[in-house]
Amino acid sequence: MQDIRKALILAPHTDDGELTCGATISRMLREGVQVYYVAFSSCEESLPKGFAAGALVRELYRATASLGIKQENVQVLDFKVRHFEDHRQDILESMVKISKEIDPDIVFSPSIHDIHQDHVTIGTECMRAFKKKTILQYEVPWNNYTFDNQLFVVVNETDVLNKINAVSCYDSQAGRDYTSPEFIRGLLLTHGVQIGEKYAEVFEMPRMIVREGLT
Repeated sequence: MQDIRKALILAPHTDDGELTCGATISRMLREGVQVYYVAFSSCEESLPKGFAAGALVRELYRATASLGIKQENVQVLDFKVRHFEDHRQDILESMVKISKEIDPDIVFSPSIHDIHQDHVTIGTECMRAFKKKTILQYEVPWNNYTFDNQLFVVVNETDVLNKINAVSCYDSQAGRDYTSPEFIRGLLLTHGVQIGEKYAEVFEMPRMIVREGLT
């Protein structure tokens, strides 16, 4: 990814980053980009029966490690799942702090068209906190009534497998339609067909900042 040194993934919940841009994360890491991952909730209230407390956080660390993200670059915050809207200011202040600490070149967040209340809160506050950065908003097909395929990131078979393997680290989420390898590969194939490539991930692009390289 040319001219990108640091990338920040904003995931409302554990697994959102891998599900939505895992192949792009894989490509960025292959190309030497430093990738940082922040999940805003451990989602304890959503943990299925039979799983011990903290299971999703442990799965997150396994998943991000499988992609190649350094453990010290992964944070999990403690906002209560499905109640982000009640804590918008605290979330914004967390993002501003993260921005100062990491100073990313590019930030990935949910789309502001995402109908999940936590996702849209993260997407909206990202637009405020990172308005001086390039922002790409990722696709969550099961939550998006509408989504503009504005930017395509071409990925390869290794990236596809890395994404599938990362998602498979979430034992607590096994059985969901959107975690199946068939769905993951099929969506990447679909977007690849749209641009004449084999595989691609798509993003909305509310802000692109080019500081170098136009000439």
